Amino acid sequence: MSAAAADWLPAADVTAAGRPVLTAGEVERHLVAQGDVEPEESPRLGPLRARLLVLTSHRLIFLHEPSRSARALPLAAVVHAYPPHRKHGHNPLRSIFSSSSSSSSHHPRVRLQISLPPSRSEVVAVVVSKGEADVFYGRLLEAVRARAWEVVAAVAAAPAGGSSAAQGAPAEEDLAITMPVVGVSGILRMEQEAWESAGQNLQDAFQDLNALMSKAKEMMELAEKMRQKLLTNSSAQSNSNDEEMGSKQDMQDWLLSVGIVSPVTKETAGALYHQQLSRQLADYIRTPLEKAGGMMALVDVYCLYNRARGTELISPEDLLQACSLWEKFDVPVMLRKFDSGVKVIQTKTHSDDEVFARISSLAQKEDSLQKGISPSDAAFTLGIAPALAKEHLLNAESIGILCRDVSPDGLRFYINLFNEIDPQNMYMPKTHGVYHTWISVTAASQ
Repeated sequence: MSAAAADWLPAADVTAAGRPVLTAGEVERHLVAQGDVEPEESPRLGPLRARLLVLTSHRLIFLHEPSRSARALPLAAVVHAYPPHRKHGHNPLRSIFSSSSSSSSHHPRVRLQISLPPSRSEVVAVVVSKGEADVFYGRLLEAVRARAWEVVAAVAAAPAGGSSAAQGAPAEEDLAITMPVVGVSGILRMEQEAWESAGQNLQDAFQDLNALMSKAKEMMELAEKMRQKLLTNSSAQSNSNDEEMGSKQDMQDWLLSVGIVSPVTKETAGALYHQQLSRQLADYIRTPLEKAGGMMALVDVYCLYNRARGTELISPEDLLQACSLWEKFDVPVMLRKFDSGVKVIQTKTHSDDEVFARISSLAQKEDSLQKGISPSDAAFTLGIAPALAKEHLLNAESIGILCRDVSPDGLRFYINLFNEIDPQNMYMPKTHGVYHTWISVTAASQ
């Protein structure tokens, strides 16, 4: 990106998976796989080439996926948007001799008149493919006319006690004359007032379903802010007592279950649906993976992710395709398949050696040397599901750490004592090591 381009467009944050970081109240409206931004009047403005265009309710984001850098044009700066058209003055003879770099002149251009600081007006063109131009222009007009950024700003600027009663003005209830409850007529009047109050509350709550959904989105956005604040402060406040840290952990668990504010959908992403779904899933699953020890079963991820998406549910096929795309992206998570066929999602920093060390330590305890360990025992020690614990035990067996015993009592694993036997001195008793400990435990139990 040129220095000129960096001057007129502010930078936008990008997640570890390569998706734009949305601000409070901001939701995605439309995505375009590839587009250019070209200034039409001022040579001081540098163009942007081959960008993923992400139209949100607040901004038009130009994301360069290879470098994971982004620039954003606030929609508040858009003075006017003109319908898509081809570049004026197109000469067929000149196009024969033109270089391939000018091929964008053949694509429809959505011209934007924008206002840039301090107080100058510029005209830039967003160049997209022919099939995308009309849809992009329509979604852009909708977002500009909705002016969602003003709604968010008004809500943030509103005082906490915005009612007249909070500012010292007498409330309507204070001015009303309270009638005494006397006799049967008073009781009937009180019940009638209660019914009328309940009916009014129900009418206010369900009169406008869109307003109800809007409030739900506001709560999700508030929860996201609180979650980010807790994650930021958790490392700084390491000297807090256990009770305070426990309450913060409970609050963080609750906030994580609230959901995703702007889930990727087929309507907004179009042909980029699975690609963007893959990136959003990689961003979302990082925190649950860390809490689960770095690995989760694919079926658990499916349930957790669909719960976070609310009504925008995805199919198992969509989830599997999104996970399979991680091989093409530089994301910190990966899809793994065990020899038994069980599929899991794990962080790239997850170490099987660390798991094997904990399993070996568990198998060498006195009780385990005598009775062995079951998948449930390993699950309790590792803090994971029994199905995943069984896969780790089978892997430990495959590399010679454990031996398996299948009996009517079920599947159990024991430490591999064959590693302790010296082929040259097979009958010589040892006075140290795991074999000696096993002999001692076995003799004491008899």
